[in-house]
Amino acid sequence: MDQSNKEHKLIKTTFLSYSSDILGKTEYEFSGSKIIRYFSAKSVDYNIEIPFDKYPFPANISNKRTVLFENLKVFPPEIQFEIINELCDEDYLKDYQDVIKLKQQLFERYSTLTSLKKEINEKLINETKTILHNYPNAEKLYLTALEKYSKKIYERNLLDDMRLSLELLLKNVLSNNKSLENQISGIGKFQKAKGSSTELTNMFIKLVDYYTKYHNSKVKHNDNVNSDELEIIIELTSTFIKFLIKVSNK
Repeated sequence: MDQSNKEHKLIKTTFLSYSSDILGKTEYEFSGSKIIRYFSAKSVDYNIEIPFDKYPFPANISNKRTVLFENLKVFPPEIQFEIINELCDEDYLKDYQDVIKLKQQLFERYSTLTSLKKEINEKLINETKTILHNYPNAEKLYLTALEKYSKKIYERNLLDDMRLSLELLLKNVLSNNKSLENQISGIGKFQKAKGSSTELTNMFIKLVDYYTKYHNSKVKHNDNVNSDELEIIIELTSTFIKFLIKVSNK
């Protein structure tokens, strides 16, 4: 690997310091003892010695930020990425706006370091992006949702964007201004007019009906998103979009 590529893969020291400043804020619940427990576990997992592995901190160390920064520095970039990402997702940190912003910046600048596996069907997604070009309003929301997914943040908003993208597409295809919940009968008539089989039409309608109920119960009202379900909702939305556009072009 040449030097330029190697440097490209490093997380800048200034970013590590910035991350430590945010995660180690005095008023946040990431206490000194929690910091030591967390980094001690990482030290064991990766067999890497850390400079601070005991609490209370040494007398010459006056704050949590210093311990966070010095411990972070000894890990390779991929593990630094993992650590910052994991800490941003901790229950006692994840709802602070500056922590949310930190996670977004981490993925914007250093996503090539992530070891997170993308389970999403990239071929389906790329085909859907291509076919949506003629529907800019729906396309914009679809792409926004994918961007949020790539950064692993804003899960509720991500699903709202996916749902609204489908709703806007249907308004265009069916030439009305109805909400998604009120498009069920119109979808059936549309598919029948385009020659779709009764069986496929019935299945499609049923899936859209369950799709709207899922959003209303899990997303719209309760803010209760299961991150394990994100991929299937994205792929299902993409399948709906692809099919509707292809049928409308007949």
